[in-house]
Amino acid sequence: MSRPLAVAITGGIGAGKSEALRAFARHGAATVSSDEIVHHLLRRDDVQAAVVGRMGNGIVGPDGVIDRGALATVVFNDREALTWLEQLLHPLVSAEYLQWREDLGRLPAPPRVAVTEVPLLYESGGEARFDKVVVITAPTQLRRARSAVAVAEREARLLPDAEKVDRADYAYRNLGSLEELDAFVASVMSDLQA
Repeated sequence: MSRPLAVAITGGIGAGKSEALRAFARHGAATVSSDEIVHHLLRRDDVQAAVVGRMGNGIVGPDGVIDRGALATVVFNDREALTWLEQLLHPLVSAEYLQWREDLGRLPAPPRVAVTEVPLLYESGGEARFDKVVVITAPTQLRRARSAVAVAEREARLLPDAEKVDRADYAYRNLGSLEELDAFVASVMSDLQA
């Protein structure tokens, strides 16, 4: 089995992590987002039962599925609920992407690089599960303009960008165009595959 090189993308809300992930996919990496994994997990019966049991039926939409917007409203206004949800989901998310990487390694022609978007990489101690880390940063004002969510409130408990940059293998300050971000990703992919 040939395991792909495991790369994590992290950074603040609105910094451009999702765009960077799409760029890695365009340049031949296998990609997965922690957000996609959480979306999948919240539809799993055992996870849904636990979350609804803790948060109440008010987070369930008319379709019988957890309304992620309602869940976000609850947990970002209740630090204890957020801590509980993170303690439930982080190990499950890690298990899912580790299984995904293992499955990639079993393919007849596995990809050389597997990239996972992990917003809380350093905060959750997840960097040890990756070979390389890419941090995407942007000034707070620009991130606020790019994101519909409340950036300052949600990021108050996160590591500062400067510390993330110091700990990462690659860092990009995302001030320009998508083409410039794509060129950065292309250079990282070239380096990773050298």
